[in-house]
Amino acid sequence: MKALVIDDSRLARNELKRLLKEFETIEVIGEAADAIEAKDMIEEKKPDLIFLDIQMPGKNGFELLEDLEEVPEVIFTTAYDEYAIKAFDYNALDYLQKPIQKDRLLGAINKVSEKKEKISARSEDRMTENHQVFVKDGDKCWFVQLSEVRLFEVDGNYTKLYFEENKPMIPRTLNYLETRLDPQTFFRANRQQIINLKWVERIEPWFSGSIKIYMKGGHDVDVSRRQTQRFKELMSF
Repeated sequence: MKALVIDDSRLARNELKRLLKEFETIEVIGEAADAIEAKDMIEEKKPDLIFLDIQMPGKNGFELLEDLEEVPEVIFTTAYDEYAIKAFDYNALDYLQKPIQKDRLLGAINKVSEKKEKISARSEDRMTENHQVFVKDGDKCWFVQLSEVRLFEVDGNYTKLYFEENKPMIPRTLNYLETRLDPQTFFRANRQQIINLKWVERIEPWFSGSIKIYMKGGHDVDVSRRQTQRFKELMSF
């Protein structure tokens, strides 16, 4: 797994890199001392995993994650314990308090490996547009064929599904749905939305090299610049 170490303390970065040398599954491909440097490095190098300090000059670790369109697996490293609950609100795999102990680091890395294995197993059984799913929202229930769902959209801690005139919410994150849906049909347009490509009506150039997608059913979707490039590759532009 490719990893980045992000910490404003050079001593802390060096100590963590020293510990990580003993783990054959981890390849440290870079380090950063603040959120700005880290964001550029994450977008360029696309690590599988980041070891992230929370308190840093400028933006803190939480603010860095909010700025990212694609978030790698995260293990927080900090000298303080008061952020532990908040850290898991950001889907962190683990929270290591400094000075980092080797056995705790081993446990955290094992969590990453186990999660990647589960995702790999799920990816072999993706849900296509022909799958039918059961959706329950309050007292209402539907059996919905995924080909009828034109849009998945973040709504707090839930995801809203748009099909026909309905828009129920399900207790699943968009990141989870992205691992389960067939990427040939369902495309992650931005941090907030996954679209069904079969429902695209037209596409127009938008700001800074991005595109806007107009969906059948009336939705306008702004595609991020990074995802615009992926969309063009997927559609063989």
